[in-house]
Amino acid sequence: MFLFDWFYSVLASLGLWQKEAKILFLGLDNRLVQHQPTQHPTSEELSIGKIKFKAFDLGGHQIARRVWKDYYAKVDAVVYLVDAYDKERFAESKKELDALLSDESLATVPFLILGNKIDIPYAASEDELRFHLGLSGVTTGKGKVNLADSSVRPLEVFMCSIVRKMGYGDGFKWVSQYIK
Repeated sequence: MFLFDWFYSVLASLGLWQKEAKILFLGLDNRLVQHQPTQHPTSEELSIGKIKFKAFDLGGHQIARRVWKDYYAKVDAVVYLVDAYDKERFAESKKELDALLSDESLATVPFLILGNKIDIPYAASEDELRFHLGLSGVTTGKGKVNLADSSVRPLEVFMCSIVRKMGYGDGFKWVSQYIK
């Protein structure tokens, strides 16, 4: 439930009014996390002003990843969290992200990749994370992406520290422009 508390505080700080969205929070389980990793898929509807979000935290341990596909229908955005400090798991994280990006049912869904834990010394830089996830030169930019070309899927990396409450606000502002 930590994720929903964090997400609620993010939405409360942004001006995302009059929107409804189904957002999936995905990523590997975090063995170094201070909070208990998600054991079972959970969802919560959050309302802030006129915004309604249905957020799904599906967990990231090996067994939980098997049910991710069950939640792809009518999803408005995917937030993929990567531990920027846990460099030993970048290959595993890339494998899961590649599978998500190549899934036909998510072909037009915006992807926000959050590189978390930038507050820890020796965490990967944004360029390093892009390289290890195979995203160098394929992200769409941090500005507005023209979706007139339906073959373009908004995809961008933002670095953050959830614990220090920094960096992710820009990522959520970016992804919110694609939620209709």
